[in-house]
Amino acid sequence: MTTAKRFCGVMAAAALSLIVAGGGHAEIVYHRGNAADPETLDPHKTSNVFELNILSDLLEGLVTYDAAGTVSPGVAKAWDISDDGTVYTFHFRDDARWSNGEPVTAEDFVFSLRRVMTPETSGGYASLLYPIKNAEAVKAGKLDPSELAVKALDDKTLEITLEAPTPYFIETLKLQPALPVYPPAVKKYGDDFVKPGNMVSNGAYKLKDFTPNARTTVVKNPYFHDAENVAIDKVIFYPTEDQSAALRRFIAGELDSNWGAPVEQISWMREHLGRQLHITPSPTLEYYAIKVTRPPFDDARVRKALSMAVNRKFLADEIMHGAAFPAYSFVPPGIANYGKPVMPDYANDSMLDREDEAITLMKQAGYGPDHPLKLELSYITSETQKQVAIAIAGMYKTIGVDVTLVNRDSVAHHNLLHRHGVFDIAQARWVPDYIDAQNFLFLRQSNNPRFNYQNYSNPNFDALMAEAAKQLDANKRKAILHEAQAILEHDGPDIPLLYHSWINLVSGSLKGFEDNISDIHLSRYMSIER
Repeated sequence: MTTAKRFCGVMAAAALSLIVAGGGHAEIVYHRGNAADPETLDPHKTSNVFELNILSDLLEGLVTYDAAGTVSPGVAKAWDISDDGTVYTFHFRDDARWSNGEPVTAEDFVFSLRRVMTPETSGGYASLLYPIKNAEAVKAGKLDPSELAVKALDDKTLEITLEAPTPYFIETLKLQPALPVYPPAVKKYGDDFVKPGNMVSNGAYKLKDFTPNARTTVVKNPYFHDAENVAIDKVIFYPTEDQSAALRRFIAGELDSNWGAPVEQISWMREHLGRQLHITPSPTLEYYAIKVTRPPFDDARVRKALSMAVNRKFLADEIMHGAAFPAYSFVPPGIANYGKPVMPDYANDSMLDREDEAITLMKQAGYGPDHPLKLELSYITSETQKQVAIAIAGMYKTIGVDVTLVNRDSVAHHNLLHRHGVFDIAQARWVPDYIDAQNFLFLRQSNNPRFNYQNYSNPNFDALMAEAAKQLDANKRKAILHEAQAILEHDGPDIPLLYHSWINLVSGSLKGFEDNISDIHLSRYMSIER
């Protein structure tokens, strides 16, 4: 395509996005790069951030995100907490409605919360709501969903009872498993209730269409309680796994924003994009999960050697160009009420010393240059992840490990992880739902199969996590979590690599985009000035 033709195409697309709407004003369209296609828009079966980006526009929970990414009233205009911290009473706003005009009721949330805990609903993210009384037993099929401690006191009042006081409980209610679904649509269409034409939503937008590998389109919901303050009429989410291609589309004006950017071009973007490049610190953890049930990775010496041999500083400086920081601990530093996380004993050793020790451990396990360990490293299709994987494969070569690299697109890779496919080592990333050490450590609980990709199990670790969940004293809880983390770091089922920064490309015409630690940006808070 010639430059002239490309320019004309872009201008034509821009012109088409300014169709006159029924209200007599030019339709405002937000072209939003969103990393990947949603695997599903069923909130009770999803766990990825790029799906949450869409679902946060479509559905509103009891609480939601404000423009700064923090908790804000949603369907519930207010809530009360009992003196012992176990009973939450939510008072609904009177004007909460579904996109078909029907009122949102407390019974809708009872239905939704029971559904996410039903064993037949394969929603691994349901574990976030295990603080609700009887939730874990219901999910395990030991109790009927009607035993879940959620109750509609009347149409506009919902009561939720917890097993024990849970400081972060309100934070979990803005996430996917706590989002409501419209009961009549689920009963009528089954799993197809999320298809365009079937899906009824209660957020600022409703689903218009979904074209795989092309776009997901949502349009303004006129029944949303704050519809008069929603400036953008239509949001088109584009899958942009190829970040270099997304950057070109952003420069050409085809995207108003993009979630992510090619880190190898950070220097160029800083020079040429200026304030359109947004880099925000985050506690996001990049790591490699090791399938600990698969020989020889069931040998702790092998796992430790593989972790010791990784030069995290090289990854952070040379591949991430300063947009990430070396990670040694599964729990990031700087988490309030946790203090310094448990670090591995080699964290402060030189790379030469670590390589020597790793070689010794591999020899003890029966591997070396004459008998190399062969492993398959699986990673998501991305130029950055490819560079990281190639670099680590080279590092492993020095300790007598031969690596075969396998890349998959986002959906296939996450299916491999979530469905416990066969792998040796697999790239993974955890974006914390709330800033608490528990939200990292719970990933390795044996009763959390959705995120315990490698089938790690240690009864002592599980017992400490259960004890921490019921501990009322903050200092005692912190000590218990540290003890649990020490077990995790000793067993080494993961290789922490990097703590990431959020990177977004944001056009100067997009207003209301606020950098925040959650990196969640609801379209309802933004506007566009072309």
